[in-house]
Amino acid sequence: PYADAMIADLDNFKQLTGMNVVYDVFPEDVYFDKVTAALSASSSEYDAFMTGAYMTWTYGPAGWITDLNEWIKDPAKTNPKYAWDDFLPGVKNSCAWNGKPGGALGSEDAKQWCIPWGFEQNNITYNKAMFDKAGVKVPGSMDEMVAAAAKLTKDVGGGVYGIGVRGSRSWATIHPGFLSAYANFDQKDLNVSADGKLSAAMNTAESKAFHKQWVQMIQESGPKDWSTYTWYQVGTDLGAGASAMIFDADILGYFMNGGTNKMAGQLAFAGFKANPAAKAPTPNIWIWSLSMSNFSKDKDATWYFMQWASGLDHCLFGATKMDFVNPVRQSVWKDEVFREKLNKSYPGYVEMFDASAPGASIKFTAQPLFFDLTTEWAATLQKMVAKEVPIDEGLDKLAESINGQLKEAGLG
Repeated sequence: PYADAMIADLDNFKQLTGMNVVYDVFPEDVYFDKVTAALSASSSEYDAFMTGAYMTWTYGPAGWITDLNEWIKDPAKTNPKYAWDDFLPGVKNSCAWNGKPGGALGSEDAKQWCIPWGFEQNNITYNKAMFDKAGVKVPGSMDEMVAAAAKLTKDVGGGVYGIGVRGSRSWATIHPGFLSAYANFDQKDLNVSADGKLSAAMNTAESKAFHKQWVQMIQESGPKDWSTYTWYQVGTDLGAGASAMIFDADILGYFMNGGTNKMAGQLAFAGFKANPAAKAPTPNIWIWSLSMSNFSKDKDATWYFMQWASGLDHCLFGATKMDFVNPVRQSVWKDEVFREKLNKSYPGYVEMFDASAPGASIKFTAQPLFFDLTTEWAATLQKMVAKEVPIDEGLDKLAESINGQLKEAGLG
């Protein structure tokens, strides 16, 4: 949706600046490989590119991308109306890191490796008719989610299963619903000691209790081939009426509620607070962002494009005229035209956002082994669901393995 909105609005950028923008569009399954290959070869082929904030934990320390603070803070290069303070704080800070393993995101010495463009919060999208048929209310805690998913699986009929969550052997299985609920119980992936050493944190008693609930929910109420499920299968099943709810990206539910999907117009949205003692949801987030290549031959022109693409006028255009969700600017979320558009066709979406946005941020610890360690976590989760390893033992072994890798890399 972000590239679509940009392409539809590019004439405005040309009229404002006289600049032409040459762009490439690739499918997501090959996109990151192409970007990484270009950057690692010090290629000047791309001046700016879309990325996820997690990827900048590799690109930044490698010297492949530019710290954008230099441009943001330069009044000669940044329009005062750009309003950097208008970006949602949790989202903006999640795109900034000082490059030190374990360093807090958004710290005073952080480098702004990318500009947030659009983001995903992880919450509940559910089928209203199925919930009504089974007499199930929207869950307000992890206990209630496990029970609701089981009742939906039992009572809706037609082979419908209760809840869709990701399960493939990938870091992307951990980051959406799983980590959002996990973090709501104040659990972490890694501990950071006073002297900056990292160690595994997922084998606490609280973490083990959470994993038991999560595994039980998948075993009782998830799809039969859960271990193959990615973003696409989770969304497609909801849109086709094969599942009663998902705990995943809110924008995944947004797109399943439209288009030619069988369940279009029948879905609703709710923020999810896994921990009954928590004050509000604390979703982990994915942030589609814009980064500047360090190998660009014209960084000023690149910044003018990035400034326009992430500016208020274009964000409003995308949000009100296109399907640019979720916007990263606070003022767009206050826009009545945008809120009315959501209220009309996406029941509960605005309320979900308002409840979740203050606590929405990246919950992972920034460090260079992120993808490897998080993928190993997903592999361990698969073994638990398949009953190949007891949960307590599996988490102890995972922590031992992670600690070994951290020490070997000089991080632990």
